[in-house]
Amino acid sequence: MSEPQAFQDIAENLSFLDDWEDRYRYLIELGQALPKLTDAEKTAENKVNGCVSQVWLAAQTEPRDGQTMLKYRGESDAMIVQGLVAILLALYSDRPAREIAETDAIALFDKMGLREHLTTQRSNGLVAMVNRIRNEAKALS
Repeated sequence: MSEPQAFQDIAENLSFLDDWEDRYRYLIELGQALPKLTDAEKTAENKVNGCVSQVWLAAQTEPRDGQTMLKYRGESDAMIVQGLVAILLALYSDRPAREIAETDAIALFDKMGLREHLTTQRSNGLVAMVNRIRNEAKALS
């Protein structure tokens, strides 16, 4: 099972950026490109616990070809975290719940070298977001 093209494109772009300042700028650009959530989507139910920043993930399910597809939207009040949300959405959104449950984003982030310069708090928040998404997917698959 391969990663979605949008995620592959992000991973490739990151591979060309050796300097961490450039990588941070790229994360910020990715986050700025995400559509904002509505106030109605910023609920306690959509809030990700375990993040120091404010993070909301809104999921929609859609039956397609006999599978439950999950589509995610997300937002954070922190620019770097918003970029991490953008990468997670590129990896997980609009995929079957079963595939999402089986995809270990943390391993992929480590492979791209993305977690090595994150603060412990941001890294913990990333893990909380991944766990939230994968647990939702496991419950539906």
